[in-house]
Amino acid sequence: MLETIDTCSLLEMEGIALFPDLDDNVEVLKKLFSDCSDFVIREFRLKHSARAAAIFVDGLIDTAEVNQALKSLMVMEKGDDDIEVIEEALLPVSQIARVNDYKQLLQAVLSGDTGIMVDGNVEALTLGIRGAEKRSVNEPEGEAVVRGPREGFIENIRTNTSMLRRKLRTPRLKMKSLVVGRETNTNIVVAFLEGIADPQVVEEVSQRISNIDIDAILESGYIEELIQDNVYSPFPQLMYSERPDTVAASILEGRVAIFVDGTPMVLIAPATFWMLMQASEDYFERFQMTTLLRWLRYLFLIIALVTPALYVAITTYHQQMLPTTLLLSVAAARESIPFPAIVEALIMEIAFEALREAGIRLPKTVGQAVSILGALVVGQAAVQAGIVSAPMVIVVSLTGIASFTIPHFNAAISLRMLRFPLMIAASILGIYGILVGVLLILGHMANLRSFGVPYLSPLAPMSVGDLKDVLVRVPWSFMEKRPSFLGIRDARRMNANFANQVQQRGGHAGTTSRGNSDEEGKA
Repeated sequence: MLETIDTCSLLEMEGIALFPDLDDNVEVLKKLFSDCSDFVIREFRLKHSARAAAIFVDGLIDTAEVNQALKSLMVMEKGDDDIEVIEEALLPVSQIARVNDYKQLLQAVLSGDTGIMVDGNVEALTLGIRGAEKRSVNEPEGEAVVRGPREGFIENIRTNTSMLRRKLRTPRLKMKSLVVGRETNTNIVVAFLEGIADPQVVEEVSQRISNIDIDAILESGYIEELIQDNVYSPFPQLMYSERPDTVAASILEGRVAIFVDGTPMVLIAPATFWMLMQASEDYFERFQMTTLLRWLRYLFLIIALVTPALYVAITTYHQQMLPTTLLLSVAAARESIPFPAIVEALIMEIAFEALREAGIRLPKTVGQAVSILGALVVGQAAVQAGIVSAPMVIVVSLTGIASFTIPHFNAAISLRMLRFPLMIAASILGIYGILVGVLLILGHMANLRSFGVPYLSPLAPMSVGDLKDVLVRVPWSFMEKRPSFLGIRDARRMNANFANQVQQRGGHAGTTSRGNSDEEGKA
């Protein structure tokens, strides 16, 4: 049997039981982890001469805790070498599990646990005493807010799940653990609220993840692309966030969160288009300001999508749409430009995207300066050289600013991609090409699904009761129900009579406090 076990993945070791002889187990481990300097096999003896071995990965364990556990075994007073007795009475460790095959043992050890094998036992113990270095909790740079929590997820999955648990202190918060990746064996946690989330959605998410057969999962983007409904769509069908409050709010609405070890980005499903246009700060500020900001985002979404195409269409086919003074100004600016409007627009848009990408990839101290100064210098030089016109520079700049108002990066980059086919359609058919392109985009979005939920819900199909948190954000006292299009089991979010109770008690007009003052004066 020993000769059949060679270097292989953990999946291939499923069902291979541990040997009762410690020497056989040590031989197997040395063969599997040959030339692995970080894999440690520490053989020792219990006080009553029973032989044992501790296995762990250097750098993933808490050395002080491991030393304490080994010390407890070496000086134990009992003479029983049974693994059950050691588990129940001898080890001062809170998290202990028994395993009986190599896959379970090595999967735990390679995740940071410590394995204990005792001669004469066909079971081993895994001790949860992990101690790897991890990044401290900081404010997420990609989702900064003026008002709200300043903590963000990190790369350690247990730290991330604990941050969510601090937000949702209820036993109804369930976390299903999965392992994906033949070589990476990446830990994945599917989190949801039992009794609120649709069980069919939870099962579908878990099933899609379990069916993934790939050698490595290094980031949540792997999972997102593998489990989404339509891989060819430019629109993201899962939302991601590195803010615990955003993930907690989504779970409270009946959605499912997917944590992936090694990344601070947590996936949220099902996702709709309107989610991508909302920021977590929308629910921390007053509803009047939130509604105004949402209208601003939708306005700039349209500007970011169609402004370059509209400029190409008007300057090429529909000059009569411009006022005479503006038309003369644009014509004078384009008089010396050797390229048609579509080429001019493509040059500037591609240059702007290149500068934006360069600003992201460069070191933070010089990236912003390069992106801003580069745009100014290149734009001014291009105008003076007669390559592009000044109105085109204004249009591209306005489009770039508009795209920054979209809260989520994956939604913004989708619109940036769709600008180019719209510009080409505008150069061929004018405004009619823009209309055809926009209708095709809307038709595609109407047919798109995210785990069975229509992408444009609750506008298409229409759900009047759920429109309180789409184009506007009504006061919290009117959002007593969760979104019904998610198929949730518990629709009630809060007491529907709360606002009436406040007014009846006199809080709205301040009569309660005046009445109390009058009574005190009479007394």
